Amino acid sequence: MELPFFYLFSAGIVITSLFMITRSNVIHAALLLVLSFFFLAGLFVLAGAEFLAAVQVLIYSGGIMVLYLFSIMLMNVQVAVRIRQWHRQRFFAILIVLILGFEIWSVLGKGVFPAMKVWPWKLGATPGNVEALGSVLYTKFVFPFEVVSILLLAAMIGAIVLAKKRIDSWRF
Repeated sequence: MELPFFYLFSAGIVITSLFMITRSNVIHAALLLVLSFFFLAGLFVLAGAEFLAAVQVLIYSGGIMVLYLFSIMLMNVQVAVRIRQWHRQRFFAILIVLILGFEIWSVLGKGVFPAMKVWPWKLGATPGNVEALGSVLYTKFVFPFEVVSILLLAAMIGAIVLAKKRIDSWRF
């Protein structure tokens, strides 16, 4: 019963990703990215990683997309649409697609490396331990966690300052 849902979610990710990169309207592209995140959360649920699915929906589909849409609204979309989008990258894009296609073909066991056909693990075989993740994140790695949050805050303030044409006086 899982296989049809796997194919459904995988096809949904591929189709929404292709539509996302071919849209000229950036708002439509951002909404297709949200839909792609939801399909990815479905794959996480199938793999037995319910916590990652919830984090995917809450953080990426919620918070990060609000940040994307906020930055899209701050930029001048009319000028960005008129800028030439293709910069002679077709050769490199086709080369990378061929390399990645060969890699996928090889890993799935139909290519050069047939020994990789049998996976040494089963999806969902090991239970997740959210408590251990939280304790390690907020005890051992609390300083890097706080540094990353300050860097993200500085990047967001910098984006707002760069996007604003004229800084008005602050009114409280």
